[in-house]
Amino acid sequence: MIKILKYGEVDNKDIFARAVSDINVEEIVAEIIDNVRNNGDKALFEYCEKFDKAKLTSLLVSEEEIAEAMELVDDKFIEILEKAAKNIRKFHEKQVRTSFIINDEEGIVTGQKVIPVDRAGLYVPGGTAAYPSTVLMDSIPAVIAGCREVVMVTPPGADSKVNPVILAAAKIAGVTKIFKLGGAQAIAALAYGTESVPKVDKIVGPGNAFVAEAKKQVFGEVSIDMIAGPSEILIVADGKSNPKHVAADLLSQAEHDKMASAVLVTDSYDLAKAVSEELEVQIPVLEREEIARASIDNNGKIIVADTLDVSIEIANEIAPEHLELCVDNPFDYLDAIRHAGSIFMGRNCPEALGDYYAGPNHTLPTSGTAKFSSPLSVDDFVKKTQYTYYTKSALEKVARDVEYFAKKEGLTAHAKSAVIRLED
Repeated sequence: MIKILKYGEVDNKDIFARAVSDINVEEIVAEIIDNVRNNGDKALFEYCEKFDKAKLTSLLVSEEEIAEAMELVDDKFIEILEKAAKNIRKFHEKQVRTSFIINDEEGIVTGQKVIPVDRAGLYVPGGTAAYPSTVLMDSIPAVIAGCREVVMVTPPGADSKVNPVILAAAKIAGVTKIFKLGGAQAIAALAYGTESVPKVDKIVGPGNAFVAEAKKQVFGEVSIDMIAGPSEILIVADGKSNPKHVAADLLSQAEHDKMASAVLVTDSYDLAKAVSEELEVQIPVLEREEIARASIDNNGKIIVADTLDVSIEIANEIAPEHLELCVDNPFDYLDAIRHAGSIFMGRNCPEALGDYYAGPNHTLPTSGTAKFSSPLSVDDFVKKTQYTYYTKSALEKVARDVEYFAKKEGLTAHAKSAVIRLED
Protein backbone atom coordinates (compact mmCIF):
# COMPACT_ATOMS: atom_id res chain seq x y z
CA MET A 1 0.00 0.00 0.00
CA ILE A 2 1.19 3.50 -0.78
CA LYS A 3 2.74 5.55 2.04
CA ILE A 4 0.99 8.69 3.31
CA LEU A 5 3.42 11.26 4.75
CA LYS A 6 2.55 14.53 6.48
CA TYR A 7 4.90 17.28 5.40
CA GLY A 8 6.51 18.89 8.43
CA GLU A 9 5.92 15.85 10.63
CA VAL A 10 8.35 13.44 8.99
CA ASP A 11 11.99 13.83 8.05
CA ASN A 12 12.46 15.66 4.74
CA LYS A 13 14.76 12.89 3.55
CA ASP A 14 11.66 10.65 3.44
CA ILE A 15 9.68 13.32 1.60
CA PHE A 16 12.31 13.84 -1.08
CA ALA A 17 13.82 10.33 -1.25
CA ARG A 18 14.14 8.80 -4.70
CA ALA A 19 14.42 5.19 -5.81
CA VAL A 20 18.05 4.26 -6.43
CA SER A 21 19.05 1.31 -8.57
CA ASP A 22 21.75 -0.94 -7.16
CA ILE A 23 22.47 -2.49 -10.56
CA ASN A 24 26.10 -1.97 -11.58
CA VAL A 25 26.61 -2.69 -15.26
CA GLU A 26 29.63 -0.48 -15.92
CA GLU A 27 32.15 -3.26 -16.61
CA ILE A 28 29.75 -5.35 -18.70
CA VAL A 29 28.87 -2.35 -20.87
CA ALA A 30 32.51 -1.33 -21.28
CA GLU A 31 33.31 -4.83 -22.55
CA ILE A 32 30.42 -4.74 -25.03
CA ILE A 33 31.43 -1.32 -26.34
CA ASP A 34 35.05 -2.42 -26.76
CA ASN A 35 33.98 -5.56 -28.63
CA VAL A 36 31.76 -3.63 -31.05
CA ARG A 37 34.40 -0.96 -31.56
CA ASN A 38 37.02 -3.58 -32.47
CA ASN A 39 34.93 -6.20 -34.26
CA GLY A 40 32.07 -4.25 -35.83
CA ASP A 41 29.27 -6.21 -37.45
CA LYS A 42 30.66 -9.55 -36.28
CA ALA A 43 30.14 -8.53 -32.67
CA LEU A 44 26.67 -7.16 -33.43
CA PHE A 45 25.49 -10.40 -35.05
CA GLU A 46 26.79 -12.36 -32.06
CA TYR A 47 25.02 -10.11 -29.56
CA CYS A 48 21.75 -10.30 -31.51
CA GLU A 49 21.87 -14.08 -31.30
CA LYS A 50 22.91 -14.07 -27.63
CA PHE A 51 20.50 -11.45 -26.25
CA ASP A 52 17.62 -11.35 -28.76
CA LYS A 53 17.78 -15.01 -29.89
CA ALA A 54 17.74 -13.70 -33.45
CA LYS A 55 19.97 -15.17 -36.16
CA LEU A 56 20.26 -12.28 -38.59
CA THR A 57 21.69 -12.20 -42.10
CA SER A 58 21.34 -8.41 -42.32
CA LEU A 59 21.16 -5.72 -39.65
CA LEU A 60 19.39 -3.23 -41.91
CA VAL A 61 15.59 -3.27 -42.10
CA SER A 62 14.68 -3.49 -45.78
CA GLU A 63 12.13 -1.41 -47.64
CA GLU A 64 10.15 -4.61 -48.18
CA GLU A 65 9.97 -5.18 -44.43
CA ILE A 66 8.75 -1.62 -43.88
CA ALA A 67 6.09 -2.01 -46.59
CA GLU A 68 4.99 -5.31 -45.02
CA ALA A 69 4.71 -3.63 -41.62
CA MET A 70 2.50 -0.89 -43.03
CA GLU A 71 0.16 -3.60 -44.34
CA LEU A 72 0.15 -5.50 -41.02
CA VAL A 73 -0.76 -2.51 -38.83
CA ASP A 74 -4.49 -1.83 -38.75
CA ASP A 75 -5.78 1.23 -40.56
CA LYS A 76 -7.19 2.77 -37.39
CA PHE A 77 -3.82 2.79 -35.69
CA ILE A 78 -2.10 4.18 -38.78
CA GLU A 79 -4.65 7.01 -38.73
CA ILE A 80 -3.97 7.70 -35.04
CA LEU A 81 -0.20 7.63 -35.58
CA GLU A 82 -0.59 10.19 -38.36
CA LYS A 83 -2.75 12.45 -36.15
CA ALA A 84 -0.21 12.23 -33.33
CA ALA A 85 2.64 12.94 -35.76
CA LYS A 86 0.80 16.02 -37.02
CA ASN A 87 0.43 17.35 -33.47
CA ILE A 88 4.07 16.65 -32.67
CA ARG A 89 5.23 18.40 -35.84
CA LYS A 90 3.04 21.44 -35.16
CA PHE A 91 4.49 21.84 -31.67
CA HIS A 92 8.13 21.26 -32.60
CA GLU A 93 8.07 23.48 -35.68
CA LYS A 94 7.66 26.40 -33.25
CA GLN A 95 11.05 25.52 -31.74
CA VAL A 96 13.06 26.12 -34.91
CA ARG A 97 15.76 28.72 -34.30
CA THR A 98 16.93 31.16 -36.93
CA SER A 99 20.43 32.39 -37.65
CA PHE A 100 21.14 36.08 -37.05
CA ILE A 101 23.44 38.86 -38.24
CA ILE A 102 24.50 42.05 -36.38
CA ASN A 103 25.71 44.80 -38.71
CA ASP A 104 24.95 48.06 -36.91
CA GLU A 105 28.52 49.46 -36.91
CA GLU A 106 30.36 50.34 -40.07
CA GLY A 107 32.88 47.71 -41.12
CA ILE A 108 31.80 45.12 -38.54
CA VAL A 109 29.67 42.04 -39.07
CA THR A 110 29.01 39.38 -36.43
CA GLY A 111 26.54 36.56 -36.58
CA GLN A 112 25.43 33.11 -35.63
CA LYS A 113 24.55 30.17 -37.85
CA VAL A 114 22.20 27.41 -36.68
CA ILE A 115 23.22 24.13 -38.31
CA PRO A 116 21.64 20.68 -37.90
CA VAL A 117 23.85 17.76 -36.94
CA ASP A 118 24.51 15.63 -40.01
CA ARG A 119 23.32 12.33 -38.57
CA ALA A 120 21.04 11.66 -35.60
CA GLY A 121 20.81 8.27 -33.90
CA LEU A 122 17.59 7.15 -32.20
CA TYR A 123 17.36 4.31 -29.71
CA VAL A 124 13.87 2.78 -29.47
CA PRO A 125 13.35 0.11 -26.78
CA GLY A 126 11.89 -3.31 -27.52
CA GLY A 127 11.38 -6.26 -25.23
CA THR A 128 8.22 -6.48 -23.14
CA ALA A 129 6.57 -3.48 -24.79
CA ALA A 130 6.80 -1.65 -28.12
CA TYR A 131 6.81 2.14 -28.05
CA PRO A 132 5.89 3.70 -31.40
CA SER A 133 5.32 6.92 -29.46
CA THR A 134 9.06 7.08 -28.77
CA VAL A 135 9.73 6.76 -32.51
CA LEU A 136 7.55 9.79 -33.23
CA MET A 137 8.83 11.89 -30.32
CA ASP A 138 12.53 11.28 -31.01
CA SER A 139 12.60 11.36 -34.81
CA ILE A 140 10.21 14.18 -35.75
CA PRO A 141 12.32 16.91 -34.04
CA ALA A 142 15.41 15.56 -35.85
CA VAL A 143 13.61 15.70 -39.20
CA ILE A 144 12.38 19.23 -38.50
CA ALA A 145 15.90 20.28 -37.50
CA GLY A 146 17.08 19.22 -40.95
CA CYS A 147 19.39 16.32 -40.13
CA ARG A 148 20.66 14.70 -43.33
CA GLU A 149 20.13 11.21 -41.88
CA VAL A 150 17.95 9.94 -39.04
CA VAL A 151 19.15 6.47 -38.06
CA MET A 152 17.06 4.30 -35.75
CA VAL A 153 18.08 1.18 -33.83
CA THR A 154 15.58 -1.14 -32.15
CA PRO A 155 15.92 -4.78 -31.06
CA PRO A 156 14.43 -7.58 -33.18
CA GLY A 157 12.31 -10.43 -31.90
CA ALA A 158 13.43 -14.05 -31.98
CA ASP A 159 11.85 -14.23 -35.46
CA SER A 160 14.43 -11.64 -36.61
CA LYS A 161 11.69 -9.10 -37.26
CA VAL A 162 10.99 -5.70 -35.77
CA ASN A 163 7.55 -5.04 -34.31
CA PRO A 164 5.40 -3.72 -37.20
CA VAL A 165 4.04 -0.75 -35.22
CA ILE A 166 7.61 0.47 -34.65
CA LEU A 167 8.34 0.33 -38.37
CA ALA A 168 5.03 2.01 -39.24
CA ALA A 169 5.78 4.88 -36.85
CA ALA A 170 9.28 5.23 -38.33
CA LYS A 171 7.86 5.42 -41.85
CA ILE A 172 5.33 8.09 -40.82
CA ALA A 173 7.98 10.10 -38.93
CA GLY A 174 10.54 10.12 -41.76
CA VAL A 175 13.31 7.91 -40.34
CA THR A 176 16.05 7.35 -42.93
CA LYS A 177 17.52 3.99 -41.89
CA ILE A 178 16.50 1.34 -39.35
CA PHE A 179 18.76 -1.32 -37.86
CA LYS A 180 17.85 -4.44 -35.88
CA LEU A 181 19.91 -3.70 -32.82
CA GLY A 182 19.25 -3.25 -29.11
CA GLY A 183 21.11 -2.86 -25.84
CA ALA A 184 24.54 -1.41 -25.21
CA GLN A 185 25.77 -2.88 -28.48
CA ALA A 186 23.35 -0.69 -30.42
CA ILE A 187 24.66 2.43 -28.68
CA ALA A 188 28.24 1.37 -29.40
CA ALA A 189 27.42 0.83 -33.08
CA LEU A 190 25.90 4.30 -33.37
CA ALA A 191 28.81 5.90 -31.53
CA TYR A 192 31.67 4.29 -33.44
CA GLY A 193 30.11 2.96 -36.62
CA THR A 194 30.52 -0.51 -38.13
CA GLU A 195 30.54 -1.98 -41.62
CA SER A 196 26.72 -1.66 -41.71
CA VAL A 197 25.82 0.97 -39.15
CA PRO A 198 26.89 4.58 -39.80
CA LYS A 199 28.52 6.59 -37.04
CA VAL A 200 26.15 9.29 -35.80
CA ASP A 201 26.72 12.68 -34.21
CA LYS A 202 24.05 12.50 -31.51
CA ILE A 203 22.23 9.63 -29.79
CA VAL A 204 18.82 10.13 -28.19
CA GLY A 205 16.17 7.89 -26.70
CA PRO A 206 15.39 5.94 -23.53
CA GLY A 207 16.49 2.43 -22.59
CA ASN A 208 17.32 0.10 -19.74
CA ALA A 209 20.30 0.33 -17.38
CA PHE A 210 22.65 -1.11 -20.03
CA VAL A 211 21.56 1.45 -22.62
CA ALA A 212 21.83 4.33 -20.13
CA GLU A 213 25.32 3.24 -19.08
CA ALA A 214 26.41 2.85 -22.70
CA LYS A 215 25.23 6.38 -23.51
CA LYS A 216 27.21 7.63 -20.54
CA GLN A 217 30.36 5.84 -21.69
CA VAL A 218 30.25 7.00 -25.32
CA PHE A 219 29.48 10.62 -24.46
CA GLY A 220 32.31 12.71 -25.85
CA GLU A 221 32.67 10.49 -28.88
CA VAL A 222 29.11 11.54 -29.69
CA SER A 223 26.59 13.83 -28.04
CA ILE A 224 23.65 12.37 -26.12
CA ASP A 225 20.32 13.76 -24.98
CA MET A 226 20.32 12.70 -21.31
CA ILE A 227 20.83 9.76 -18.95
CA ALA A 228 17.23 8.77 -18.30
CA GLY A 229 16.23 7.33 -14.95
CA PRO A 230 13.00 5.53 -14.02
CA SER A 231 9.67 7.09 -15.03
CA GLU A 232 8.18 9.64 -12.64
CA ILE A 233 4.86 11.33 -12.11
CA LEU A 234 3.98 13.90 -9.46
CA ILE A 235 0.40 15.10 -9.10
CA VAL A 236 -0.46 18.29 -7.24
CA ALA A 237 -4.17 18.03 -6.44
CA ASP A 238 -6.64 19.87 -4.25
CA GLY A 239 -9.48 18.35 -2.23
CA LYS A 240 -11.98 18.69 -5.07
CA SER A 241 -10.06 16.26 -7.27
CA ASN A 242 -11.61 12.91 -8.21
CA PRO A 243 -9.65 10.16 -6.39
CA LYS A 244 -10.39 7.66 -9.18
CA HIS A 245 -8.80 9.97 -11.74
CA VAL A 246 -5.78 10.71 -9.54
CA ALA A 247 -5.18 7.02 -8.79
CA ALA A 248 -5.44 6.13 -12.48
CA ASP A 249 -2.92 8.83 -13.39
CA LEU A 250 -0.47 7.64 -10.71
CA LEU A 251 -0.71 4.11 -12.10
CA SER A 252 -0.12 5.33 -15.65
CA GLN A 253 3.53 5.72 -14.69
CA ALA A 254 3.75 3.02 -12.02
CA GLU A 255 3.03 0.37 -14.66
CA HIS A 256 6.15 1.35 -16.61
CA ASP A 257 8.74 -0.09 -14.26
CA LYS A 258 9.13 -1.46 -10.75
CA MET A 259 11.52 1.44 -10.14
CA ALA A 260 9.01 4.04 -11.37
CA SER A 261 7.94 6.77 -8.97
CA ALA A 262 4.33 7.90 -8.50
CA VAL A 263 3.77 10.76 -6.04
CA LEU A 264 0.71 12.73 -5.01
CA VAL A 265 1.09 16.03 -3.16
CA THR A 266 -2.14 17.46 -1.78
CA ASP A 267 -3.52 19.82 0.82
CA SER A 268 -6.35 17.38 1.60
CA TYR A 269 -5.93 14.38 3.90
CA ASP A 270 -9.36 13.15 2.80
CA LEU A 271 -8.17 13.02 -0.82
CA ALA A 272 -4.96 11.29 0.25
CA LYS A 273 -6.91 8.55 2.01
CA ALA A 274 -9.40 8.16 -0.84
CA VAL A 275 -6.61 7.87 -3.45
CA SER A 276 -4.81 5.28 -1.32
CA GLU A 277 -7.99 3.21 -1.16
CA GLU A 278 -8.67 3.64 -4.87
CA LEU A 279 -5.19 2.43 -5.79
CA GLU A 280 -6.01 -0.86 -4.07
CA VAL A 281 -9.12 -1.15 -6.25
CA GLN A 282 -7.36 -0.37 -9.54
CA ILE A 283 -4.03 -2.19 -9.17
CA PRO A 284 -5.44 -5.75 -9.16
CA VAL A 285 -7.17 -5.29 -12.53
CA LEU A 286 -4.09 -3.99 -14.37
CA GLU A 287 -2.39 -6.21 -16.95
CA ARG A 288 0.93 -5.11 -15.46
CA GLU A 289 -0.27 -5.58 -11.88
CA GLU A 290 3.01 -6.96 -10.55
CA ILE A 291 5.04 -4.04 -11.88
CA ALA A 292 2.56 -1.41 -10.69
CA ARG A 293 2.29 -3.03 -7.27
CA ALA A 294 6.06 -2.98 -6.77
CA SER A 295 6.30 0.64 -7.93
CA ILE A 296 3.49 1.87 -5.67
CA ASP A 297 4.55 -0.10 -2.59
CA ASN A 298 8.28 0.63 -2.83
CA ASN A 299 8.53 4.05 -4.46
CA GLY A 300 5.06 5.59 -4.33
CA LYS A 301 4.03 8.16 -1.74
CA ILE A 302 1.30 10.62 -0.89
CA ILE A 303 2.51 13.83 0.74
CA VAL A 304 -0.02 15.90 2.66
CA ALA A 305 0.87 19.60 2.95
CA ASP A 306 -0.91 22.44 4.74
CA THR A 307 -1.64 24.46 1.60
CA LEU A 308 -1.57 24.20 -2.17
CA ASP A 309 1.27 26.74 -2.31
CA VAL A 310 3.38 24.48 -0.08
CA SER A 311 2.44 21.53 -2.29
CA ILE A 312 3.85 23.36 -5.30
CA GLU A 313 7.08 24.16 -3.46
CA ILE A 314 7.45 20.46 -2.64
CA ALA A 315 6.92 19.70 -6.33
CA ASN A 316 9.62 22.22 -7.27
CA GLU A 317 12.08 20.56 -4.93
CA ILE A 318 11.34 17.11 -6.36
CA ALA A 319 11.49 18.46 -9.96
CA PRO A 320 9.55 15.58 -11.49
CA GLU A 321 9.60 14.28 -15.04
CA HIS A 322 5.80 14.68 -15.34
CA LEU A 323 3.79 17.08 -13.19
CA GLU A 324 0.00 17.13 -13.20
CA LEU A 325 -1.67 20.22 -11.77
CA CYS A 326 -5.18 19.05 -10.82
CA VAL A 327 -6.87 22.26 -9.77
CA ASP A 328 -9.67 24.45 -11.15
CA ASN A 329 -7.54 27.32 -12.47
CA PRO A 330 -4.18 25.76 -13.31
CA PHE A 331 -2.84 28.78 -15.20
CA ASP A 332 -2.97 30.75 -11.91
CA TYR A 333 -0.21 28.45 -10.63
CA LEU A 334 1.85 27.97 -13.79
CA ASP A 335 4.40 30.69 -13.01
CA ALA A 336 5.00 29.18 -9.57
CA ILE A 337 6.19 25.90 -11.07
CA ARG A 338 9.89 26.28 -11.78
CA HIS A 339 11.13 22.72 -12.08
CA ALA A 340 9.29 20.05 -14.09
CA GLY A 341 9.94 18.20 -17.31
CA SER A 342 6.40 18.62 -18.62
CA ILE A 343 3.32 20.11 -16.96
CA PHE A 344 -0.24 18.84 -17.47
CA MET A 345 -2.78 21.49 -16.65
CA GLY A 346 -6.17 21.02 -15.03
CA ARG A 347 -8.45 18.12 -14.21
CA ASN A 348 -8.90 16.88 -17.78
CA CYS A 349 -5.31 16.49 -18.86
CA PRO A 350 -3.94 13.03 -17.96
CA GLU A 351 -0.23 12.55 -18.51
CA ALA A 352 -1.02 9.93 -21.15
CA LEU A 353 -2.03 12.78 -23.49
CA GLY A 354 1.59 13.86 -23.46
CA ASP A 355 2.94 10.35 -23.91
CA TYR A 356 1.13 9.86 -27.18
CA TYR A 357 -0.79 12.63 -28.75
CA ALA A 358 -0.83 16.25 -27.61
CA GLY A 359 2.41 17.38 -29.30
CA PRO A 360 4.94 18.36 -26.61
CA ASN A 361 7.79 15.86 -26.32
CA HIS A 362 7.66 12.91 -23.95
CA THR A 363 11.43 12.40 -23.71
CA LEU A 364 11.95 14.31 -20.47
CA PRO A 365 14.53 14.92 -17.74
CA THR A 366 14.20 12.54 -14.79
CA SER A 367 15.67 12.10 -11.31
CA GLY A 368 15.47 15.80 -10.44
CA THR A 369 17.43 16.91 -13.51
CA ALA A 370 14.48 19.07 -14.56
CA LYS A 371 16.16 21.68 -12.33
CA PHE A 372 18.72 22.19 -15.08
CA SER A 373 17.62 20.16 -18.12
CA SER A 374 14.89 20.41 -20.74
CA PRO A 375 12.65 18.08 -22.74
CA LEU A 376 13.97 16.72 -26.01
CA SER A 377 13.45 19.32 -28.73
CA VAL A 378 14.61 20.55 -32.11
CA ASP A 379 17.45 22.26 -30.21
CA ASP A 380 18.91 18.82 -29.47
CA PHE A 381 19.57 18.24 -33.14
CA VAL A 382 21.23 21.53 -34.03
CA LYS A 383 24.47 23.21 -33.16
CA LYS A 384 25.45 26.84 -33.43
CA THR A 385 28.55 28.42 -34.91
CA GLN A 386 29.43 32.08 -34.90
CA TYR A 387 31.40 34.36 -37.21
CA THR A 388 33.10 37.75 -37.11
CA TYR A 389 34.15 40.15 -39.88
CA TYR A 390 36.07 43.47 -39.48
CA THR A 391 37.31 45.76 -42.22
CA LYS A 392 40.80 47.26 -41.92
CA SER A 393 39.48 50.58 -40.69
CA ALA A 394 37.20 48.90 -38.14
CA LEU A 395 40.14 46.91 -36.74
CA GLU A 396 42.29 50.03 -36.51
CA LYS A 397 39.73 51.59 -34.18
CA VAL A 398 39.87 48.77 -31.63
CA ALA A 399 43.27 47.10 -32.05
CA ARG A 400 44.88 48.98 -29.15
CA ASP A 401 42.02 47.95 -26.86
CA VAL A 402 42.53 44.32 -27.83
CA GLU A 403 46.29 44.70 -27.28
CA TYR A 404 45.74 46.18 -23.80
CA PHE A 405 43.28 43.45 -22.84
CA ALA A 406 45.59 40.68 -24.06
CA LYS A 407 48.58 42.04 -22.14
CA LYS A 408 46.49 42.09 -18.96
CA GLU A 409 46.19 38.32 -19.41
CA GLY A 410 49.90 37.98 -20.15
CA LEU A 411 49.30 36.82 -23.73
CA THR A 412 51.65 38.97 -25.75
CA ALA A 413 51.26 37.00 -28.99
CA HIS A 414 47.54 37.71 -28.82
CA ALA A 415 48.34 41.39 -28.37
CA LYS A 416 50.77 41.48 -31.26
CA SER A 417 48.36 39.74 -33.65
CA ALA A 418 45.95 42.64 -33.18
CA VAL A 419 48.42 45.53 -33.58
CA ILE A 420 50.83 44.10 -36.17
CA ARG A 421 48.29 44.99 -38.84
CA LEU A 422 48.61 48.66 -37.85
CA GLU A 423 52.22 48.55 -39.05
CA ASP A 424 51.28 47.64 -42.62
